[in-house]
Formats: sequence, structure tokens, C-alpha cells
Amino acid sequence: MPAQADCTNVGQGAAPMLEVWRGGRLESLHHGHAVICDARGAIVDAWGNPDAVIFPRSSCKMLQALPLLESGAGAALTPAHLALACASHEGGAEHLDLARRWLSDLGLGEPDLRCGAHEPRDRAEFERLIRAREAPCQLHNNCSGKHAGFLMLGQHLGAGPDYVDIDHPVQRAVRAAFEEVTGAESPGWGIDGCSAPNFACSVHALAAAMARFAAASEGDARSTAMVRLRSAMARHPELVAGRGRACTELMHAMDGVAIKTGAEAVFVAILPGSGHGIALKIVDGATRAAEAAIVALLARSGVLDRAHPAARRRLGAPMRNWRGLEVGELRLAAGFG
Repeated sequence: MPAQADCTNVGQGAAPMLEVWRGGRLESLHHGHAVICDARGAIVDAWGNPDAVIFPRSSCKMLQALPLLESGAGAALTPAHLALACASHEGGAEHLDLARRWLSDLGLGEPDLRCGAHEPRDRAEFERLIRAREAPCQLHNNCSGKHAGFLMLGQHLGAGPDYVDIDHPVQRAVRAAFEEVTGAESPGWGIDGCSAPNFACSVHALAAAMARFAAASEGDARSTAMVRLRSAMARHPELVAGRGRACTELMHAMDGVAIKTGAEAVFVAILPGSGHGIALKIVDGATRAAEAAIVALLARSGVLDRAHPAARRRLGAPMRNWRGLEVGELRLAAGFG
């Protein structure tokens, strides 16, 4: 498999999705791709180019966590652990404590992580670090739960400590699960912000993978793992992201639906009620557009009330300036949503 995925078609055939209006004029326009798949992987609805190749980034963490459960390594993990394994968390106290205990139970610690450190998005923890004159550590990394899962799998496999290397048994297992569930060989990989490989796929393949998660029922190891992961995410939205985040607020607004964002404006959704999966990518990487687009598609699918405050905060509420004046709005483009 080539080291660099060819994502040069990411802008080809992109459809207008979101418009920003100010002063009665169109100010900005966000294009993208979106696919809704059924349990067979067939396209139910699509906008833009379903074959556009993207990096799913953190939206695919439930795929990356499959080997942890399928191998038996994570058999005793709680739903909270599994939600953290799928998380892009805020680095708040609840996230740090769970990640720290998880590593301790493995006989490991923060230095064993390979995700790197960054400042937490959680305001209370950020301010605590400043008052204590402490530097952030790798536990604060939004991917520390995923990496704790990688370490657990690596121990189970008797593999070495550098679990983010592309040829490490952990990443070979992740690649195999990723390709099997998306239904296509990945055209390549890139390195994510947390230093782990991120395997490219088409938007259609990503939506099909989410539909397989949605349609799964407990039985074989893979199906059972899918049910455990999607259920854990829906049960613990606050661990998947955090206060004020779209993933957390929107999952709280729905019943049993699991959603996950990824960097550069990727979003996925798992809809167990219908067995449908959703994947979308905003070409310019704008988070505001990805959040608005997933709200539109969830509402279209009948699982989210557009009038819910969490939905209106991302799509439908007026844009206001720092004085609170209404200055514009974010609208759906014609033909989308």
C-alpha cells in the first residue's frame, strides 16, 4: 500500500452545501460530499461525489477500536472505556482520570503513550494547569483514550512499544479491520495529529462502514464489537467529546444514535434504528459547515429535531457579532439536506 494516499479528487464534483449570508449578500459557500448508506452498503442518498477519497481522521475511531474487542483484549472494558477509546475529548478531569486509571491497570503510565501533548480544551483543566504552572501531558491529548486502547491491544499481542508504526501488529490489525468494514482496500495512509496512521477511503466506503455498525446485532466477534462500541458512544456522549461540543450535545438530543467528528470537517453517524450510516466531508475543512451539515442529515433521517437547541445552535440560529447584533445566517444550499 502506498505511503501517501491520493486524495487529489477531494474537490471534484463537490456539491454546494452551506451558505453564509451577511447584509443580504452571499458571503461564503461551503462545498462537500455526503452519503447515506443502508445496511447493504447501497447508497440511499448522496450529494457531491461519493467516490471522493478522504482521510476520515478521528471520525473512524470506532473502526480503529474494533481489533481491541475482536481480539478479546478489551473483553472486560466498561462502556466508559470504550467511549473514551472512540473519543476526541476535551482533556477534562473525567477524561484524564479514566485514561490514567486505564494505563495504570495495564501497568503503564503517561510516558508509554505515543500521541504527544497539547493543551486541553476543557476550560477548568486549562486554568488549573496555569495556576499550578504545569505543562500539559499526553493524557490531555484528545486521542489519549484511543492510544490507551492501542497499548492494551499491543500488550495482548505481545508486541513492542511503538504501536503507532505502520508495520506494528496493532496498526496491521487496524488496517485489516478498516478495509474489511469499509469494503475496500485503502489507497494509502497519512499520519494523524496524534501520530497514528490514518487510512484513506472514499466517502461512500466510510458511510457503508457506519451502516454496518448501525445494522450489527450481537453474535460473532465483529458484530458484538460494533454493538458495544456504538452503544458506548451513545451512552457516554460527554466522554466522546465534552461540554459544548457538537458530538456530545447532539447525541444527548437523540436516542441511541452515535456520531463522531474528525479534523478537517469530516462527520459520521450510526443510526441503529434504520440501519443507516452517514459520512460527510466539507472540502474546505470548515468545522461550522460540517456541524451544520450533519444536523441537516440527521434531521432528514428523522432522528434529530431541527428545533432542538443543540441543533439550532449549529443550523438555524442567527449569526451574531460580539455586541449581540444579528448580522447574518448560515443556510442550507439549494438541493442539500
